[in-house]
Amino acid sequence: MAANAQEFSSVWTRPQRERREQPALSRDQIVGEALALLDTEGYDALSMRKLGTRLNAGATSLYTHVANKDEILELVTDEVFGEIQLPDYIEPANWRNDVLTLGRDLRATILRHPWISIAMTNAGLAFLGPNLMRMTDTILAVLEAAGFDDRAADRASNAVFAYVLGSTGTETSMLTGVARSGLTEQEWFTKMITMAEQAAQGFPRIAKRYDLYRDIDSAQSRDDFFDDELGLILDGLELLRGRAAAE
Repeated sequence: MAANAQEFSSVWTRPQRERREQPALSRDQIVGEALALLDTEGYDALSMRKLGTRLNAGATSLYTHVANKDEILELVTDEVFGEIQLPDYIEPANWRNDVLTLGRDLRATILRHPWISIAMTNAGLAFLGPNLMRMTDTILAVLEAAGFDDRAADRASNAVFAYVLGSTGTETSMLTGVARSGLTEQEWFTKMITMAEQAAQGFPRIAKRYDLYRDIDSAQSRDDFFDDELGLILDGLELLRGRAAAE
């Protein structure tokens, strides 16, 4: 059974192959074209064959740099995370705003590259990439400066990232549905609320919420709900921080 197990490896830890001559393609070219393909055609469009065609290169040229599609996803995913702005200076008293700002920027980055929501579940050991490592290290530094111990900072950063990735994944799915419908977001939202109200008959608490949502601005509410929900996590962390300081 062990002989049939999938190799456990990452582009970030696998030694690069020695090259006897200058390769026709660079890793940066491969990553740039893969990113363009994913942004324009979506996650399912990426394949080694299609990428090679876009680069006017054969598979051999690609395999000089990457072992498979998973490694391309690791590289491209980390490239996207490099777009996220990190604080230049960490001020302990500003920890909540730093975490909220980072969460907002992470969400905005995923919305610019909606395929990321799928890729993060299929990109192997993408979390070992330098840009993702840098982002994680920064939020840990922010939390540690605020007074959280190592264990609490680790759990807090996991909770923040899990919320942002999960909620934004749902958001990108909705926006994909909007795009396919041919409607504006607000038109789609209005039709969805009407259907949801019908389905919620017999569930009074859910129905009440749909009634409250009926006249809201869909795009603005997505921003507001994100801040509110991430704020709940930060409120819990503030309580934890206060208890630790009092001990």
